[in-house]
Parts: sequence; C-alpha cells; structure tokens
Amino acid sequence: MNHPGEKKQEITYVTKPALPPLEEFTALLQKVWDSRLLTNGGPMHKEFERALAEFLGVKYVSLFCNGMIALQIGLQALKITGEVITTPFSFAATTHAIYWNNCTPVFCDIKPDYTIDPAKIESLISPRTTAILPVHVYGRPCDHEAIQKIADLYGLKVFYDAAHAFAVRQNDVSVLNCGDLSMLSFHATKVFNTFEGGALITDNPKLKTRIDFLKNFGFAGETTVVAPGSNGKMNEFQAALGLLQLKHIDSYIAERKRIDAIYREELSGIEGLFFEGDIPGTTSNYAYFPILIDQKSYGMSRDDVYEKFRTNNIYVRRYFYPLISTFPCYRELPSASSRNLPVASKVAGQILCLPIYPDLDHGIVRGICASLKRRFS
Repeated sequence: MNHPGEKKQEITYVTKPALPPLEEFTALLQKVWDSRLLTNGGPMHKEFERALAEFLGVKYVSLFCNGMIALQIGLQALKITGEVITTPFSFAATTHAIYWNNCTPVFCDIKPDYTIDPAKIESLISPRTTAILPVHVYGRPCDHEAIQKIADLYGLKVFYDAAHAFAVRQNDVSVLNCGDLSMLSFHATKVFNTFEGGALITDNPKLKTRIDFLKNFGFAGETTVVAPGSNGKMNEFQAALGLLQLKHIDSYIAERKRIDAIYREELSGIEGLFFEGDIPGTTSNYAYFPILIDQKSYGMSRDDVYEKFRTNNIYVRRYFYPLISTFPCYRELPSASSRNLPVASKVAGQILCLPIYPDLDHGIVRGICASLKRRFS
C-alpha cells in the first residue's frame, strides 16, 4: 500500500483474466482460418465439448456464447413456468434469466456460508412453484442433498447456477452433476474463461438434444424447426481458446490456492474480520476470497474499507451488493422484503471480495493484508 509522498501503484483489480501464451492461440487460429468454419458446431467446438466433459467428469456439455443465454435456454429446456425459488445473493443474471422466461422469482434467504438455505425453501413453495434455482456462490457448493430431497418431495426441477463452480468437486465428484441441469460461465472474470462463454451440463441425453436445438433457433435439421429457439452458440474462436485454457487450468488454480493460503494466514484472528473455512471433502477452485467486516468490532464499515482500498488503487468489490431483491424491478415482490431475508441482507452489507488471480503479485497480497491488519492507520 502507498504512504505519503509515494507514487501510486497501478490499479489492482479484484480479478484479471488468465490467458495462455499468444503463440499457442495463434497456432489454433490458423486452423480456423484454414477451415473457414467459424461457428455452427465446427471442429474446435466439437473437440472442446468432448474435452471439457472429460475434464469436468460430467456426461454431456452444451457450449454457449455466454452464461446468461445458457441460463435462459436451460429454463426453456426444462419447461419451467410459474414461480422459481432462488437466492437474492448472486449476480443479476441469475434472477434476470427467470424474468426473461416469464417466470416469477421467489427469493429465499441464505445460510452464513452464502448459499441458499434449504431450511427456508419449503415455506416458499406454492402451487405455482415449478423449480429451484440455487447458486454455488463463490464456488462453495450448496447443500444439494437437502435441496434435492425437497425437490423430489414436491416434484420440482433443480437448475444450478454454477457460474463460479468450474472444477469444484465434492468427495471427488463434480458438483455440476447435481440437479437436473447446471450452468457454467466462462466470462473473463471467471477461473476458466473463453473471453465470453458458458455451458449447460446434464446427464440426460434427451435434454442435451433439446438444449442443442434451442440454442440454434430451434432447428433440428435443415428444414425442421421444433421450437422457437434462440442463438446461443459458441463460436470457433471461443472454443479454440477453451481448448488451450484446459491445458493450463490446473496451474491457474494452483496459483490461486497459494494466494488463498496467504490471505488465510495473514488475516486470521483480526477482530471484526471474518472469512469462511475450507469445506471438508471439497476440491475448491479458489475463485474468490470474500471477507465479512463487522463495523462495530472492526472499527470501520465495509464501505469505509472499500473506499480506502480504492484510493490506493486496490479495486476490491462488494460481491454481492446490493441484493438482487432490492432492484427496482423486483423489490415489490412479497419475497423481496428484507424481513424475509435477514441473513442475506446482513451479509450484503458486510461482504468484500479481495483480489485473487494467478499472476497477482504476492507482495500486493501481503500489502492488502497489512492494511487490513493496521486498519489503514
């Protein structure tokens, strides 16, 4: 961090996209140039889909241009109508996808570990409820067993927003295998990126086929349209990058793990500053390092800390603040009341995500920790 009279350091963002060596990418681009197949399920797309399914330990992958379209198509593919129970503590796309499918989001409170609280789900179920859309927030797996029991009891679909959960495993099984469907995001801010991109994961071959039709305008053949689909296809450039990223992803995650360990060591025991521990049996991707700041015991509010960092060119982020339920388009919903969301409301006012990405200088990480220790004095 900077002291009076020192030159300000360059901006350190909360994340920075990991990219493979450019020469490796240009070699694959030459193949694209030679084939002139740029989209519509070209050779790179087919190879990436196969390689990704193998790497993740899942049965079927359908690639998308981005995660938002994947969410929208996933809801369509599952034929979701009526009400969908979800979390207000997520990125806006989670709830927007429900809205764009002419469904009504119903907000459920979260547990202190940031994921949807299964104990609060059942009371929100109505005759119009058809699905639950939980989020593996920060890559921390939801209590999928409890969620599935509720879904089975009431005949509901379960569609996981797993945008943060690339390569996350529990007891050596991918969390993407939970529920009826899981969505991945390959946005530039994610652990694994293809510039933009996304995917839907399923173990159901019929559902995989329906998804592939829907993301290609509903075409099931040259002249056959089976549904009013959209255009969600991943192009060959994104797929080529994805193939390369798979070669390097283990090293990306390993470096994130080292930074995570520094934060845990340096920030442990600071009064008023809290962070969640590792989850037994879970293989993390170290996508984020969120902390909670209690104003009374720390002596500064979360927003004060946020502003102090930004004046020193450390661009921490308040993921996720404000809650989706407070957006003007949703705040009139009965389930959006803060009285119904006490844990989510509290967490949203305390949360701060610290920078973490593979080539983040460890000296900057230790400087961030030092500032938090001395409370910017």
